Amino acid sequence: MNKLIVILGPTASGKTKLAVQLALQYNGEIISADSRQIYKNMDIGTGKDLNEYIIDGIKIPYHLINILNPQKDYSVFQFKKDFKIAYNKIRSNNKIAILCGGTGFYIESILLDYKIAKTKPNYQLRKKLKDQDIAQLISQLIQMDKNAFDSTYHVSKRRLIRSIEILEDHSELNMDVIGNNIYDSLIFGADIERSAILKKIKNRLNERLQEGMIEEVESLIALGINYDRLNYFGLEYKFIGKYLSKEIKYNKMVEMLNNAINKFAKRQMTFLRRMEKRGIKIHWINPNDIKKNRTLINDFLDS
Repeated sequence: MNKLIVILGPTASGKTKLAVQLALQYNGEIISADSRQIYKNMDIGTGKDLNEYIIDGIKIPYHLINILNPQKDYSVFQFKKDFKIAYNKIRSNNKIAILCGGTGFYIESILLDYKIAKTKPNYQLRKKLKDQDIAQLISQLIQMDKNAFDSTYHVSKRRLIRSIEILEDHSELNMDVIGNNIYDSLIFGADIERSAILKKIKNRLNERLQEGMIEEVESLIALGINYDRLNYFGLEYKFIGKYLSKEIKYNKMVEMLNNAINKFAKRQMTFLRRMEKRGIKIHWINPNDIKKNRTLINDFLDS
C-alpha cells in the first residue's frame, strides 16, 4: 500500500510549517494542495511563503507550486494527474510524500479517488454565465440536475459555472467516489480556535499589504490579467482589483477582504467536517506540538 501523510486545515492555521517540520524529520517532500499556489507571479496573495520551506538551513522540496501561468485554467482532474506524477517521483526516491493544503476538494479527490469528468472549458458558456449571481447559478444547476447541488462545495460562482459546464457536456457531474483508496493515509488537521484564526487572518492581511500585495496585483494587470480574471481568483485578487479599478476605497477594500477571508476559512472547516462524515479519519492536532504524535507517525510508517 502506498503511504501518504496529509496536512490540512483552514487558511492561516499553520499547515505549511507543520508539513515542513514533518518533511525534515521523516525525509519527506511536500505536494501542495492549493488551487491558487499553482500559479506563477501570484506569491503574496496566495500565501506561498516559500521561505517556510527552508528549515535549519535545509530546503524542503515541494511540488505543484508555480507550475502554471495565471492566464491558464486548472481543474481537479488535472490536479489528480499532476499529484500522481509528483507522488510517484517522491516514492521512487524512497521519500515520504506529504500532501499539504487548504483546498479540501483537491485533497478529497485523492483520498476518495474521485471519478471526474474530462470536460474541457466552454468559454462561450462561461462568458454567458459570468454576470449571473450565485443564486441564479444555483437555480440553473438544480434545474439541470436536482441532485447536483452541494452546499459545501458550490460556494463560488467559479465552481457553480464549472458544474453547469460539465452537465452541459456530459448530462451528469460524474464526480463519484470510486471507493478503492489506493493510498494508506495518515491525516492531520491543524486545530486552532476560531478566535485565534480570525486574529491571525487580520494580522497576516496587514503584513501582506505592507509586503506589496497591491503591487503584485498591479504587476498581474501589467501582464494582461483583466479584472474578470482577478475576480476568478477571488479573495485578495478580487478585492484589490476592485480597489485598483476605483470601485471601492482602500479602507473599504481592507474591511471587505478581511471579512471575505474569515468566511472562506469557515467554509474550509465546513468542507473538512464533511470529509469526516464521508469516512475520512482526521487527527486534529495543535500544529505547534507535533511531538505528541510521533508514536502515531512512526507506527504508521512502520506498518
